[in-house]
Amino acid sequence: MSAVPRPQWTPDEMMTVTAARMLWDRCVCFVGIGLPSAAANLARLLHAPDIVLIYESGTIGTRPRVLPLSIGDGELADTATTVVPLPEIFSYWLQSGRVDVGFLGAAQVDRFGNLNSTVIGPYDRPKTRLPGAGGAPEIAIHARQVFVVLKQSARSFVSEVAFKSSAGFLTGYGARKASGVPGGGPQAIITDYGVMKPQAGSEEFELVARYEHVTVADAIAATGWPLQVAATVDVLQPPTQDELAVLRDLHRRTREANSRPVKLPV
Repeated sequence: MSAVPRPQWTPDEMMTVTAARMLWDRCVCFVGIGLPSAAANLARLLHAPDIVLIYESGTIGTRPRVLPLSIGDGELADTATTVVPLPEIFSYWLQSGRVDVGFLGAAQVDRFGNLNSTVIGPYDRPKTRLPGAGGAPEIAIHARQVFVVLKQSARSFVSEVAFKSSAGFLTGYGARKASGVPGGGPQAIITDYGVMKPQAGSEEFELVARYEHVTVADAIAATGWPLQVAATVDVLQPPTQDELAVLRDLHRRTREANSRPVKLPV
């Protein structure tokens, strides 16, 4: 039997391309740093040239030439349509319902899409104290829908997060709606194994799509709860040569920009 050929892309590239494909032209996207930022900018460079990217620092309609290192990266302000005070981002854009998609990452996610970016272990005596959620709790509450991008393992995909930094569907079906939270909640979790979406009757996340070099058994083994599997699990198309070329060029430009020595004023 011939060996299965190894893919010509990395898991991170597959995740980024899959997430980028979920965005559409002219959508308003509140972007997190890291893989969400790479995915949103890849979509902008490929099929969504008029996507409106918002970062927490107050930049609206930004079109960065390289990926930002943080929300305070000057590249975001230099290429933005406008820059507004942070309270306006949350009050006039997010809380007023103008954000179509919140693109988030986290340290942990549970079976109902709640995110943890605060602590691992008990809050008062944690095993690990994390950086915190920043603006993610507000994004998770108010965005019309949320996409989560996170590498999958039994440590990061847990039955119940130790601390709910950002609300998903809370304790399950109907709990989010009963709490009065306005946004639509997480509608997809994109991982390095495939894509999960909430079940209609329980709002628990189930596997709905996998990558061609990943089996359903692989995805189940990498999940810290008994992962439910959709009746039909789609096989996601691999990245195209164009998608890979644009993404790799974006990362190349970013590496080159960040390797240049900083010139300080004399």
